[in-house]
This record gives sequence, C-alpha cells and structure tokens, in this order.
Amino acid sequence: MILAAAALALLLAGACVFCVLTAVAARRYLAVRPRPLAAAPPISILKPLHGADEGLEENLRSFFAQDYPGGFEILLAVREAGDPAVAVVERVRAGQPHVRAQLLITGEPPYPNAKVWSLERMAAAARHDLLVMSDSDIRVTPDLLRRVAAEFQEPSLGVATCPYRAVPGNSFWSLLEAIGMNTEFTGGLLVARLVEGVKFAVGPTIAARRQVIEAIGGFARLKDYLAEDFVLGKLASEAGFGVILSSCLIEHRIGAQGFRANMAHRLRWARSTRRSRPAGYVGQVFTNPLPLALLLVLLHPQWWPLGAVAAVLRALAAWSVAGWVLRDGLTARRWYLVPVQDLLSFAFWVAGFFGNTIVWRGRRYFLHPDGRFEPAKRYNAGLRGAP
Repeated sequence: MILAAAALALLLAGACVFCVLTAVAARRYLAVRPRPLAAAPPISILKPLHGADEGLEENLRSFFAQDYPGGFEILLAVREAGDPAVAVVERVRAGQPHVRAQLLITGEPPYPNAKVWSLERMAAAARHDLLVMSDSDIRVTPDLLRRVAAEFQEPSLGVATCPYRAVPGNSFWSLLEAIGMNTEFTGGLLVARLVEGVKFAVGPTIAARRQVIEAIGGFARLKDYLAEDFVLGKLASEAGFGVILSSCLIEHRIGAQGFRANMAHRLRWARSTRRSRPAGYVGQVFTNPLPLALLLVLLHPQWWPLGAVAAVLRALAAWSVAGWVLRDGLTARRWYLVPVQDLLSFAFWVAGFFGNTIVWRGRRYFLHPDGRFEPAKRYNAGLRGAP
C-alpha cells in the first residue's frame, strides 16, 4: 500500500509539473506570430470526403469563401459517384462559381489508408506547389490561406499543422470529447512544442510544400499508416524540413455521436496513438492529474491537500489551453464537466493498452506495432485466427 501510494505521489508530481509546463507552453506559443504577408503564392486545397457529415455544407463553404489575393483552387475527392457528399459539393460549387474547384472520383483505394489514396489522387491533379490538406469536418475563417502563406514565407518551413478548437454536436458524449480535446489534447501538443520542438503533424488541417511530400517518398510512403498525419510530420522533420504548429486556429466539428459510436471512436484513437508513438502514449499519464489525485486520496485520505493542489494546477492548464490559446467558450461555460471528462479520458488511456484492432468507417483493421495497419480479414486469413 505504501509503495503504491509513493508511486502515485511521484506520478502526480510529474503531472503537476506538466500542468505548469502547459501554461508556459501556451504563453510561448501565443508570443510567436508570422510576419505580414508580402507575397501570396497560389494554393491548392485538398479535401478528402466520405459521406455527408454533419455540417458538411457549411464546412465546405468556409473554404470556398477564402479571402486570399494569391488565388487558390479546391480539389475534392470521393470514392464513388454515389457518395452523398457529391450533392453537397455541387450545391456549394453552384453558390461560388468563381472558385476553381474539381471533384475527383477515386475508386476503391489500392492500400489500407483511403484518405491517403484520396490525397495522392488530388495532389497529382493539383496545379500549385503549396498544398493545404483538410478533413471534411473542419470549418475555417476567411483568413486561413493568408495566415498559412505568411508562415510559408520562411524558406526552411516544410509543414505547418493547425491547432483546432473542437465544437461538439448535439450529444453529451461529443460534448465531453470536445472538452477533452480543448483542455488536454492540445496541451500535449503545446508541451511537445516547448520541450522538443514540433516533430509531428495532426490531421484535421496540414499545409505542406509539394517538394517536401516528394522528398519523403510521396504519399505512397504514408499509405500503410493509420496516423498518416503524425508520420508525415515526423518524416519531414527527420528529412531536415521545418515543422511548426501554425498560428492559424481552425474548428473541428466532431458531430453528434451517440454513446456507442463515440466510445468506439475514442478507443480507435487510443489504440492508434499507442501504436504510432508508444513512448508518448505512456507519457500521457502525466497529462491528467485528477485521476491520479483521486486514486491517491482514496488510498490515503489525509493526503487530500495534494489532491487540492492538483485540481488547481489542472484548472490552470485547462484554461491556458482552452481560454488563452483556443478561445473556447464551451469550456468556460461547462467547466464543471472537465473532471468528468478527465476520468473518462484516463479510462480510455488504460483501455488503449489492450487490443490491436480498430473499426474505421465500418471496416475492421489490425494495427501493427510500427503504426501500420491492414484489413483484419487478410491478417486473420494469414494467421488462421483472430488477432
């Protein structure tokens, strides 16, 4: 019992230090701003689509409404002509006829990561060398391209990944997930940036030079990885290109998932993160002090002052990210749900250590230790049994 309490106390101390680092990292991030835009190179926006996500039309309109003097084009991709997203795209294009836009029908992907297949096809058709790759559930302000282009005035910059403010749908579970993204996940990105620099990318919106994609082996280099965004940033950094956390804030519209769908999504994220960066996944124990404090106080109630200190520091870290960086009104209004989300997040972190399969867009996949994945049926056939 004493050893368990001592171990928990050490972990809690580390988590409290992490909270302080989060506040410092938030201030350091906010202190950096790109110089004013002097030259506006043309930009190609790549939008992989799959189905008519909640809010898709408004999300797409935000990209068609970019205020950018350098000119831009939008390429959109679906797997088949009957995809429900096609009708949404046509409505948006009809309302913005002056924007150059092209819809591609990619067919079935020849490798596991369908998103990478769409990006590869769109990049081949794109006219410009600065690529902005953005998911279907992203909504942006009209100055997105201006901000991105201003940052890419730095010649050494190869990849910029945009931090995001999660916006939930009309679901309690998506509400909790959004609060977690806005108080915990982004905090981890900021601390990583402070401690070791940005050697990763996060998927919702990434900007990259075409020559960087080519230098790391093209999109085909990413085709077998589930977390292709993380791998893209990692490979670019290892190749000597600059990678940054952009100053451009976007909105991630996560939709109104019910309990079962949200739980499956979270478990998929946990397992894929564990496979993509195992050391970082273990280190996530320090990102969330409240569950550790609760366990410690349950073992030794007289140590409650440590729990109180942890709660105060967690509040500081949460507000540093949600308030200062993301300007998130949701967390300000529903701050009392942060402890609930933290406990749920801890439970999924533990669950993520178990199991090697995920379900993604209705299909089951097996995760390899190096972050690659493949359809589970093929894997099972090869080993004559389920993993």
